[in-house]
Amino acid sequence: MMNFKTFLTLFFIQSGSAIMAQQTIPLYPGNIPGAKKTTDKETSTYNADSVLIVSKISRPTITIYLPEKNKATGAAIIVFPGGGYNVNALGHEGHDVGEWLKQHGITAFVVKYRIPDTTTMTNKEIGPLQDAEQAIMTVRSRAAEWGIKPDRIGVLGFSAGGHLASTLSTHYRENLVKSTISLRPDFSVLIYPVISFEDSIGHSGSKESLLGKNASPEKIAAYSNQLAVDKETPPAFIAHAKDDHVSYKNSVVYADALRKNKVPVELLLFAGGGHGFGMVNKEAPMQWPDELVLWLKKMKFI
Repeated sequence: MMNFKTFLTLFFIQSGSAIMAQQTIPLYPGNIPGAKKTTDKETSTYNADSVLIVSKISRPTITIYLPEKNKATGAAIIVFPGGGYNVNALGHEGHDVGEWLKQHGITAFVVKYRIPDTTTMTNKEIGPLQDAEQAIMTVRSRAAEWGIKPDRIGVLGFSAGGHLASTLSTHYRENLVKSTISLRPDFSVLIYPVISFEDSIGHSGSKESLLGKNASPEKIAAYSNQLAVDKETPPAFIAHAKDDHVSYKNSVVYADALRKNKVPVELLLFAGGGHGFGMVNKEAPMQWPDELVLWLKKMKFI
């Protein structure tokens, strides 16, 4: 398989061709649960770094990246971009990731999940988790159609998307979508994730977007996912920079909780890189996507 630097070169050469054509479908085939009747105000923009940012999402979708059959490993990863539960950074933390996974024989599903908003949802607190559950239910129920092994389906989340991925990994039993099949991911990949909403290490912006400004101690604890880890929590690959304004201790406490419960975990801590670097940490001696491939092989997911 190609390393990450080789992929980047090919990606930019081919980005204007058919390689970028993917299928996007509504996440829910019918009514969106908990949705209020409102007009669609979704907006897409590019920030100063040419990163695609999508805001005011009320109609979630899933974009499918199918690898060539001769490359397919049978593994799948569902991707949740970051954005503080305020936007989806759908470019460098979404579609770029899907394309890279596809080139490595991993079927990818990039989720454009709903932004918590009382004007579009009856209960904004559970909307993103509903979307995450719906995504894994969709992928696992259609695994044969997409050439996926139903016991090799993982989740990958950046920043607040990492909070969503870890929430699904620790709260999958809540079954907000009334699924008859398991909603437990087989593994999780967490890149500079928000894990905790506790004041000491939590990210206040993500907490306020999801739970509001006056969340109770009970709600804060419920969504501090290191507190919900048990022996059935999926194994995890985690990467975080120590100079990130979202404290790297989020990753440390989650990794510690996994180890305490004898769940396999790989934790990469970079000296620099800050927050939001996506797939390329310019200050790191190694790139996490290459390390992820090695871990997935070691864990026999690919």
